[in-house]
Amino acid sequence: MKINPDLHFVVPGDPVGKGRARAAKRGNFITLYTPEKTANYEGLIAHAAMVAMAGRGLFLGAVAVELDIRVKIPASWSLKRKAAAVRGEIAATKKPDIDNVEKAIFDGMNGVVWKDDVQAVEVKKRKRYADTPGVVVIVRELNLQVN
Repeated sequence: MKINPDLHFVVPGDPVGKGRARAAKRGNFITLYTPEKTANYEGLIAHAAMVAMAGRGLFLGAVAVELDIRVKIPASWSLKRKAAAVRGEIAATKKPDIDNVEKAIFDGMNGVVWKDDVQAVEVKKRKRYADTPGVVVIVRELNLQVN
């Protein structure tokens, strides 16, 4: 039996973009912290990735990543408009930003799927409307030399 070298998993729920670090004054010091919503989402990503890894070792070389970001269709839309959105006839030009979702997914996979997200050298991503929101993630190891 050959083991599939690709990793496939789904992060369920509404996609969340990586939030900017926040600053708080504590006494005479200013500390930076990750917003709670971002931290929770990165934890969900790490959990989904860990389940998919099923005990396999980290990817150590260069990888290609595919992200299929599926955002919820607004409930106020008509059935006709919802159907058009599912068919891809309406672009999902609403929050979250595609690049911020990528950052959150990559940071959530650090130490779970790969050592660090610098290993991602190819990325294919798209954002679209879907009946069920979530992010489908595919990681494929590339046979490239690394320095």
